[in-house]
Amino acid sequence: MNQDTQPLLAVRDLKTYFKLDEGVVKAVDGVSFDVRPGQVVGVVGESGCGKSVTIKSVLRIVPPPGAVVGGKILYWPQKQVTYQATDSSGAVDLAALDPRGKVMRSMRGSEIALIPQEPMASFSPVHTIGNQLIEAIRLHQNVSKKEAAEMAIERMHEVGVPSPEQRMNSYSWEMSGGLRQRAMIAMSLSCNPSLLIADEPTTAIDVTTQAQVLSLLKRLQETHNMAIIFITHDLGVIAQMADFVVVMYLGRVMETGPSDEIFHNPQHPYTKALLESIPTVHSASRTFLPTIAGSIPHPFNRPPGCPYFPRCVEYMPGVCDQATPAIRPLNPKQSASCFLFSDAIEDEGVQQ
Repeated sequence: MNQDTQPLLAVRDLKTYFKLDEGVVKAVDGVSFDVRPGQVVGVVGESGCGKSVTIKSVLRIVPPPGAVVGGKILYWPQKQVTYQATDSSGAVDLAALDPRGKVMRSMRGSEIALIPQEPMASFSPVHTIGNQLIEAIRLHQNVSKKEAAEMAIERMHEVGVPSPEQRMNSYSWEMSGGLRQRAMIAMSLSCNPSLLIADEPTTAIDVTTQAQVLSLLKRLQETHNMAIIFITHDLGVIAQMADFVVVMYLGRVMETGPSDEIFHNPQHPYTKALLESIPTVHSASRTFLPTIAGSIPHPFNRPPGCPYFPRCVEYMPGVCDQATPAIRPLNPKQSASCFLFSDAIEDEGVQQ
């Protein structure tokens, strides 16, 4: 993937906070990354790192009292549709749009689609799968109900749903987990989006079905030349799916880089710890797997300085707990947010 090409999506210093009675939760605190046409970007990290809130911010579906309070979400529309909100470069700043406004509503599903974590909770239990697919298609395309039904059946067939004509009349609770996931993928693809966001799409299914879903997504991505943001905590899935990886911790980006570099030349201590915790066929029997000590801090008790320092084996007293390191390029391919790189210490003004 050529990193010099025009991005499809450019997230810049995104901040999404939840203002609660107990205080402010900084769920996403200065996240930046790019997604290029046809690229699969994997966003990885432990549960509670802000991965799902980040993609909900992109779609502007963060539930209240959460709100995007800073940064830009620049998206370059790929379809022949004129949006009044575009700037001189042709980008739409999604962060500046009304989440319930006409422009944002028209882009959801048409330009950017979502595969949610749990399709059982995402489908309506009182409407058939067919009715919901037809509604999604007609919302964004000027077609008749009959044409929409034909398009929905074609999408169901494409994602491997057996007897799609009959399944159109099924309810979500009548289908297995794997079929529900395939139907959700069909709905997401129903309007030919340029960017597909998959939020842990294999979480609630068995490993055999998981392999089938991942293979399906890879095939569909290549067929339609879609860009995909793949959210997961499973590094094995990232290795199989992603071209580029964004490692997140406590609402911040710890490291970014191509998938091969992240797995074979990790730079940040958190990335290294995540990789070390993966079981391998070479692991000695009857031994404990390496784990990351401690747990993610409570949102109301964020540590000063680098958010990872209380768990970091390479923690430097008087440095890591004094300031928050900015993410900086380490080489032509990778960037990381860590004071282990001396020039970052000097630039941040931390006294050693």
